[in-house]
Amino acid sequence: MADPASSFLGLPGPLWQALGLTLKLAATTTLILGCIGLPIAHWLNTSHRRFAPLIETLVSLPIVLPPTVIGFYLLSAYSPQHPPGSWWQSVTGTPLAFTFTGLVIASVFYSLPFAVQPFQAALRSVPTELLDAATSLGTKPSRVFWRVHVPLARHGVAAGLTLAFAHTLGEFGVVLMIGGSIPGVTKVASIALYDEVQKLAYPTAHAFAAVLLVLSFCLLFIVTLLQRRPRQR
Repeated sequence: MADPASSFLGLPGPLWQALGLTLKLAATTTLILGCIGLPIAHWLNTSHRRFAPLIETLVSLPIVLPPTVIGFYLLSAYSPQHPPGSWWQSVTGTPLAFTFTGLVIASVFYSLPFAVQPFQAALRSVPTELLDAATSLGTKPSRVFWRVHVPLARHGVAAGLTLAFAHTLGEFGVVLMIGGSIPGVTKVASIALYDEVQKLAYPTAHAFAAVLLVLSFCLLFIVTLLQRRPRQR
């Protein structure tokens, strides 16, 4: 008889553990993307340097690059035989590959364009007259950005953060190559679902897939509402 404490909605405890780890990974990744993605988006929108298009292309590359390619290069970079993996191991005493930290770094790279591009669109939507007015009062540009520009673009920024969160939930190829399938450490929901299918446990796989489907739908519905709200003003 199954332990009620270890199962819910007919799903075994390990699957809920994998979902919890996925939510933790998505939340951590989204927080980091919010901190670094907004400055990157602002710089890409305002920079006139010749190499800016190159940087923007690199940021957008994960959209078209196969996840396994990203995973392969990151796995090579994580190797303790050469930097930066060797630097990390010398400082922390642990490798990056097959760790939660390694998953977070990989997720930030993989989900970066899914946050930055909505951020760019949201920041561009703010009338320049409002920003010029704030600047004319002698406010520092960095203060104008964080206190005026970002709040005025809040709906688009929130949409970008939600989309990045949702995208992280669906990662498979990258997390498989970087983290493998270590329960409680790197076994996220997509890997757990794949394992259930491999075991031919189709009823359990159907139920778990339904949970992920509902969660993903809700997140995308939030993105849709956030993107439509400014238009309704």
